[in-house]
Formats: sequence, structure tokens, C-alpha cells
Amino acid sequence: MTGLRRGLPKRAWAHVYRVTGGIIAVSIVISVILTNVIMEVSSNGVNVQGLAVSVIMPIVLGGPMTFFLVLKHEQLRFANEQLAHMATTDWLTGCLNRGAFTGKVATYLERRNQQPGDGGALLIVDADDFKRVNDTFGHHNGDEALRLMAQAIRGAVGRHDLVGRLGGEEFGIFLAEASLETADLAAERVRMAVGAIVFAPGDTPCPLSVSIGGAAYVSRARFADLYRLADQRLYDAKNTGRDRVAMMQAA
Repeated sequence: MTGLRRGLPKRAWAHVYRVTGGIIAVSIVISVILTNVIMEVSSNGVNVQGLAVSVIMPIVLGGPMTFFLVLKHEQLRFANEQLAHMATTDWLTGCLNRGAFTGKVATYLERRNQQPGDGGALLIVDADDFKRVNDTFGHHNGDEALRLMAQAIRGAVGRHDLVGRLGGEEFGIFLAEASLETADLAAERVRMAVGAIVFAPGDTPCPLSVSIGGAAYVSRARFADLYRLADQRLYDAKNTGRDRVAMMQAA
């Protein structure tokens, strides 16, 4: 997302209509009850004209104002949602940006450190020889390759796993409550998914691959420690041929 959407989505309009209709309905009920009470107290008895007025007045007088206020509130809420999304999302890939990713993982780990759970793992994914892609096909095609890789990464992990772009051609994946073996399998799925991407700018085939370093923990961990260990394993994967996974168990 590169900018704010001007119009409200359908779900937001539906919310506006529901809230407006609900407020008007409640207003009509209150108006009818009060009108009946007033007519009974004044000894005039209940009449059709009075009831009609009690129904019409909230709609005519309160309907437009209620709709306007609810609409403005929904527009403000939607704009705030978009701003929050833009502040935490990488504009190119749609993944979490580095700040949002590290913040979410660090917060999760701090909470789990107080109440140890079933561990987890941090993976660092780095595109192999990506400078060649940019130099050969241009940065616009390099951006497309990154978008395709991000899509493949998200598709290879679980819906609740965190995926962030850490910078350039490097991505981070956090797998909550994952063992070393589970994390290794997830990393292999990511590696194979990226390798299966069909990327051929200008009809020139350009295979893509990634190297992945990962660190799993059992009960307690800090983000800085996990990142350092995963980065070390990524360095090992790069130096032993690339297009491979290197994992380790944190102490």
C-alpha cells in the first residue's frame, strides 16, 4: 500500500448502515414509549396520529444527523487503520517491515519468558546472488522478484506465523511454539517454494533461490540472541554452497 484509499470499503459502509439503523430503531422505540406515556397522562388516550408522529420524527430529524456522525466516525476509524497498516507494512512485499517484525517477536518473547511455553524458532531468509538479478534485469524486475519471493514465503508457512522483510533481499520468519525439527521442515518448504518460482523477465529464465539460517529455542530466549544465532547459521549456509538450510538449537 503506497497511499490512503479515498473511499470506504463495502464492509465499512455495511457497518455505517447497521449502526445508523440500530440508533434510529432505538430512537423510534423510545419515542413511541414516551408518546404513549404522555398521551395517557394527559388523558387524551392513545391515537394513531400521535403514534405516527412518534415514528416519523426520529427518522426525519435524527436520521440524517445520525448517518452523518456515524459515517464520519467510520471514515476516521478506517483512516487510522490504514495509517497503522502503512506504518507496520513493507510497501513492496506486503510483509511486516523490520520495525514491526522485530517489535512483535520481541514482545512475544518477553511475554513468554515470564510464562515459558513450548519454544519457537527464528528463520532468516536471504536471496542468493540477488545483485545479479538487479544488475542483469534492472531494479524494477528485482522488485518483482522480491514480491514473488515474499508471496512464496508466506504461502509456505502457517497463517499465524510472522513474516517480515528485514531489509533488501532479507526476510525474517518467526515460528511460535515450533521445535527444531518443525522449524527445519518449515525452512525447507520455504526454500523449495522459492526455488519453484517461475521468474523470466523479458522471457529470459532467471532461477531464484534462498539460503536460510535458523535458531530454535526451548523455553526462554531474547530476540537479539536468536537473531545473532540465526544470522550465524545463515552465514554458514551461504558459505557451504547456498540454496540450503542451516539450523541450530539455542542453549
